[in-house]
Amino acid sequence: MRPIQMVDTRTQYEHIKKEVDAAIQDVLNSAAYINGKAVQDFAASLSQYLGVKHVIPCANGTDALQIAMMALGLQPGDEVITPSFTYIATTEVVALLKLTPVFVEVDPKTFCIDPEAIRKAITSKTKAIVPVHLYGHAAPMEEILAIAKEFNLYVIEDNAQAIGCDYTFSDGTVKKTGTMGTIGATSFYPSKNLGAYGDGGAIFTNNDALAKQLKMVANHGQQKRYYHEVVGCNSRLDTIQAAILNIKLGKLDAYNAARQSVADFYNKAFAGNAKIITPFVAA
Repeated sequence: MRPIQMVDTRTQYEHIKKEVDAAIQDVLNSAAYINGKAVQDFAASLSQYLGVKHVIPCANGTDALQIAMMALGLQPGDEVITPSFTYIATTEVVALLKLTPVFVEVDPKTFCIDPEAIRKAITSKTKAIVPVHLYGHAAPMEEILAIAKEFNLYVIEDNAQAIGCDYTFSDGTVKKTGTMGTIGATSFYPSKNLGAYGDGGAIFTNNDALAKQLKMVANHGQQKRYYHEVVGCNSRLDTIQAAILNIKLGKLDAYNAARQSVADFYNKAFAGNAKIITPFVAA
């Protein structure tokens, strides 16, 4: 008997084996391992799914956050507000770029960043807010965007744990997480909602000029080969991973629904136990 995995990537693969194997073989036949057609196809498919103008694939979610901050021109000493409860990558890139992380508390129900805590933490050095959409919950983006507009701050959404999640504004407008701020960033680590069979990530924006800068930073600071306009990095989603992700993207809503169903099962099972507090689920 196989042990029960928190995220069973092996069984998931078995369900889509024929499609994935064929997609990988297509890439091998083309020999276009870097920036092959599947990368452009996946970027276009993800752009359409999210309703965002630009998707820039990259090597991993940590790179996605770092490239976002580099493209925005943040400088050493600039303050970046982040939640105190998140994975290290969110603030690791802040430190790597010699920016100053400013930790604020989260809502104990959703574990997402608290807008009032953000407001109290803003100083003259604050340049950006990094809300983290966590456990499928969207951070309170309407309030966060209002604060960012009031203080002229960038908003970089860390969407590594909530891709496919909808956020509803008070006027009824619905947007996908990762598409509302200045830039969105996500990871395709195998255990994520949309997971590759290796590392991968992507960056989202609706701003044309910023998209151009993001692409340039992710590609050694060049738009034209061997003409390096800025200091960049080398961060690419390889073609095989893109081909796999393009298949799995079409199943993302079903994958999310399956996770929600399992969570609902456990919530109901523990509902009568006074010693256990089950996770909050947004209506």
